[in-house]
Amino acid sequence: QVHLVESGGGSVQAGDSLRVSCVVSGRMFSYFVVGWFRQPPGKDREFVAGIRWDAESTYYSDSAKDRFTVSREDAKSTVHLQMDSLKPEDTGLYFCAVRRSGSPSFSRNYDYWGQGTQVTVSS
Repeated sequence: QVHLVESGGGSVQAGDSLRVSCVVSGRMFSYFVVGWFRQPPGKDREFVAGIRWDAESTYYSDSAKDRFTVSREDAKSTVHLQMDSLKPEDTGLYFCAVRRSGSPSFSRNYDYWGQGTQVTVSS
């Protein structure tokens, strides 16, 4: 069993930066992926970024690859998502999740989910 807790959300202005974090507990393996998803108001959940637990690989959506950085802080079993140059369309509830197998881009491949942290970007 894996447990995830997100933190760091908030309300910012367009162009600002924000870092959300995900503390992971439980049994993890090097090939597991911790992914970040967001769900804008009234829309489906979408993949943002992900990182292998051993940090050997990272994954980004097209909208995130030039502005967001996913990283792992070993000592604290924490995965961070650094978001720069935020836009209003980045607004949503941000979730972290753990994938054991399958493509990291699809939410159906993730087995464990956190409760989410809200990010609101105003223009």
